Amino acid sequence: MPLTRDKSIRLHDYASDDVLGAIHAHTGPTPQIELGYEAEIGTIWLTLAPEPRPVFTFELLSSVNKVQRAVHTLWNSGVSSKSPIKFLAYLHKQVGPISTLGGDIEFYLDCIAKGDRARLREYARLSVEGIIWNDSCLRGSAITVAAAPRGVVLGGGIDAPRSCNIMIAERQASFSYPEVKFNHFPIGAVAVLSRYVAPRVAHEILAGGKEYSAEEFARIGVIDAVVGEGESDAWIRNYITGNLRTHAAQLALFQAFSRRVARPFEEELDDLAKRWTEHMMRLTPIEIAHLQKIVVAQDHFLSRSFREAEMAKRKAEAVQQGTNA
Repeated sequence: MPLTRDKSIRLHDYASDDVLGAIHAHTGPTPQIELGYEAEIGTIWLTLAPEPRPVFTFELLSSVNKVQRAVHTLWNSGVSSKSPIKFLAYLHKQVGPISTLGGDIEFYLDCIAKGDRARLREYARLSVEGIIWNDSCLRGSAITVAAAPRGVVLGGGIDAPRSCNIMIAERQASFSYPEVKFNHFPIGAVAVLSRYVAPRVAHEILAGGKEYSAEEFARIGVIDAVVGEGESDAWIRNYITGNLRTHAAQLALFQAFSRRVARPFEEELDDLAKRWTEHMMRLTPIEIAHLQKIVVAQDHFLSRSFREAEMAKRKAEAVQQGTNA
């Protein structure tokens, strides 16, 4: 069936290959993400799968941006009934208990070492562009955007899911912004957090570096709901199913609130991206050494998480084999 925006459609009229093929035809290669389409609920599932470590790499940001733009180009009528996509849901490919460690510090260090301000600025631009696309329902594309972190989420890795219209988290998830301890700051956090909590609370979250549980983050208003371990996909499906009939009205509300602050929000993010780039390029040798130590600490943390995840997997397999015996 040809993909068209010229008439109302039924979601089940479209096969997964049709929708995903159309997107890939626009994007070209999209490394470090995995795409799926569920026609019954009109949902694109976008799984973040960065390599070699769970951070927001340049390649990951670029791939997400390509998908956002492709969906907008294909189905940007702004009329929900004319698009096979009603929802875009972000998931993380877990590394043990980790969803994301945030920004790609190795990339920052490489740009600083080479004096490559332009490359670092482009990274910041892609970061804030992704936030803007999510917040604006893909710039008026009649698509509700959701995210569901499942584990440890650090620093700027919080801003991407919180920029979505809906952010939930599984109960075992935790959140913290450690950047200030190392004399830098997450690119879009001030603008993003201030959309959901008072500036004083946002400042406390960013300056304090405290680790928050999912329940604590929900209680202060940063996330919308907390679900049980392994229940985030089902929660999103239930939300979508329960809101398909009222999707146009729900979408209109998200878009209306986004439009109220769209211009100052985008200007603030652009300014933050510029300030962040200049701040990073001015880091002292001692501050750079601190960042290098963070990379080493992350490697140790990841190695331990891999080992623990492998041990848990083997234990579960042994239990299963014992049950089947």
